[in-house]
Amino acid sequence: MKQKSTIALRKLAFLCLISAAQSQISVAQTPSSRLVAQPYERAVGLSYADVVDLADAAPLVAQARIGNIIKLRPEQAGTVPAGHQRVFIEANVMTLIRGEGGISPTVRYLYDAPLDGRGKMPKLKKAQVILFARPGGRPGEIQLVARDAQIAASPAELDRVKTILADLIANDAPPRITAMGDAFHVAGTIAGEGETQIFLRTESGQPVSLSILRRPGQEPRWAVALGEIVDEAARPPVRGSLLWYRLACGLPAELPARSVRALSGPDAEAARADYRFVLDALGPCGRTRAAK
Repeated sequence: MKQKSTIALRKLAFLCLISAAQSQISVAQTPSSRLVAQPYERAVGLSYADVVDLADAAPLVAQARIGNIIKLRPEQAGTVPAGHQRVFIEANVMTLIRGEGGISPTVRYLYDAPLDGRGKMPKLKKAQVILFARPGGRPGEIQLVARDAQIAASPAELDRVKTILADLIANDAPPRITAMGDAFHVAGTIAGEGETQIFLRTESGQPVSLSILRRPGQEPRWAVALGEIVDEAARPPVRGSLLWYRLACGLPAELPARSVRALSGPDAEAARADYRFVLDALGPCGRTRAAK
């Protein structure tokens, strides 16, 4: 009798937690940021930019082992994407990778598990995962920052996540780019010679600028400067670095008209051409994630 009572109390406790989590999610939904249940995703195929996107948005990053899994009935689950099963997860935290306020040893959250062609869920119990999350409304509750903010915790992926997080919090970390500033172009004394400087606006207010130098008979050269002074030793960022990510994933596809409003027609066109040269040199951002 005592055992049945304990089981009943445990189920009641889970139902209360589910209700609280669902309530918090529905209240927090906005047009720009929907906090919805999150599906399980493997890390396979995630690019450098994909992982930085997740890490940069997450105040909490933890390695955890999935424990209890409870499937939600349709009347509990709410709206669920087709081909998914909404589940309530309890996971044991193995390592807190990021999180100034700490984290509970056991965390609880909702996510939408993808179903296979036979309508079956993947085997999640005891799986080790990396969670990119924010605190929930109650102790031990978390919300993943994106639909695919749970990835497999392979040793290689753990190392990559830790490296990215260390780069993000470094004192000299490049800032987020928020807008394009003014562009300037000075034509040289001979045909094909010229220099362009393009200023970028950043979230922190830290000055960032692009410099492009053209000389006749030579390949154009460009560099990025983090500071008021453009260092002659400045170089383009290394692909797969945080600075490269800030530029490749943060710059617009074209130089805005307001950036060249003070330039003459020929100088404005030269500045646009130099900006396109920088974008081509950076290459594509490389995001592959479909879910946000």
